[in-house]
Amino acid sequence: MPLSSTPLIRGILFAGALCTGSAGVGADPADPMNLPDIGSSADTVMTLREQRELGQEFMKWVRKSLDVSSDPLLTDYVQTLGNRLVSASRDQSGSYNFFVVEDPQINAFAGPSGNIGINTGLILAAETESELAAVIAHEIAHVSQRHLLRSFAAQKQMTVPATALIIAAAVLGAAVDGQAGAAALMGAQGMLAQRQINFTRANEEEADRIGIDTLARAGHDPFAMPGFFQKLTRASRVYDSGAPELLRTHPVTTDRIADALSRAERFGHSQKPDSLRFHLVRARLRMLGYGRGEQAVDHFSNTLAKGRYRDETAERYGYAVALARVGRLGDAAKQLAPLLNEHPSQVEFVVLAAELDRRRGDTAGAVRDLKSAVGLHPGSWPLQQTYAEALIAAGKPKQALDTLERLVSLRPGIAPVYQLMADAAGKAGERAQSMRWRAEYLYRTGDTEPAVRQLELALRQPGLDFHSASKIQVRLDQLRREQELSDKRGRGRP
Repeated sequence: MPLSSTPLIRGILFAGALCTGSAGVGADPADPMNLPDIGSSADTVMTLREQRELGQEFMKWVRKSLDVSSDPLLTDYVQTLGNRLVSASRDQSGSYNFFVVEDPQINAFAGPSGNIGINTGLILAAETESELAAVIAHEIAHVSQRHLLRSFAAQKQMTVPATALIIAAAVLGAAVDGQAGAAALMGAQGMLAQRQINFTRANEEEADRIGIDTLARAGHDPFAMPGFFQKLTRASRVYDSGAPELLRTHPVTTDRIADALSRAERFGHSQKPDSLRFHLVRARLRMLGYGRGEQAVDHFSNTLAKGRYRDETAERYGYAVALARVGRLGDAAKQLAPLLNEHPSQVEFVVLAAELDRRRGDTAGAVRDLKSAVGLHPGSWPLQQTYAEALIAAGKPKQALDTLERLVSLRPGIAPVYQLMADAAGKAGERAQSMRWRAEYLYRTGDTEPAVRQLELALRQPGLDFHSASKIQVRLDQLRREQELSDKRGRGRP
């Protein structure tokens, strides 16, 4: 039996299970602006440190079980959209980590500590940016209202690792290792009762209402939420394998849709146009969805010839990326040139142009063009990473490392960037720094113990200056303390 089918798992499957139910306690359904008073019970269950640790433990299972994308263009777009929704929401406290899962299933999920995953299948299924934003806004509401932590209000005896595993089993279902999941479930028998399942249903309606409010405040169409679920419900009737994953984990009824429509009507329609990035990301995903590059080339060639596309600019970009994929670099450059002339600062076009230059051996040209772009957008992960890769290819790893260090000072926590930093430092002959950044990559991907070992090795490197050694020692002390606390909690000690 899949783990997600057990009563225990259903009880904590808060992550976007769009069920009907009563309104949250303290909420006035007649006032869309009146948010519920959630009290402080969630914050008394776990300290902020424990909440961060729970999120890290959860992400270990996510990375182990799912194919988390490292594509900076895809991830940066989702993070930008998610952060804009957070900025528009009424509760902007806490931190969020939006990431892309390379899975064709139409689904999204929220985990502890603001970790929100969006499947590539969902991005492709959303015909408008507001539809995609609707699902993300719902998941943000789960986080902002502390629904998960509140469901564990009476479960303080659970250790953080065991709790993280149970949540992962709930959210990810059969993707989690069966034996490990079964062991955790045996140790948590009776943790949640039917009353908590009903409580979760109330949470879902609460998240719907808050999500629609966030959509409207962000300028998106609040009708996108009920409209998208209606569309998926109709589509489920023709799916060979049954309903999309989003509907299996997020069940929708006619009453549920009617309630969401009623709430959306209080705000009225908003005709915010889709961003160009939304269409570009979808074109990129369609290209990547083909097993062979030649198939992607044929697809975009046919759609352009027949005029079968939503956005011509994005369709031509998809064609250019497909041509580059099969090695037709000259043809790709011809498709890209007019797009770049019309949108000279569009990150997707600048990145592709640099990739084409680099693959044709013009690393100097790639470095030159990217240098001006990153100067205009110092916080852009895709541009800075592409620039660093071009510098490494041009034999300038020290400059690449300096570039990435400036990026992480603005946007810390992007795991693939630390991995590239380790590579740049190694090529620059800085072994201790390479180990330092390798440790940071390991830590950011949930492997604290090997990260500690990397820092210990870094301190033993000959010729290490005092300033660098001090930084490494401070970080090592931090990770050791965190590891000790984690080990204590894993053994059930306070």
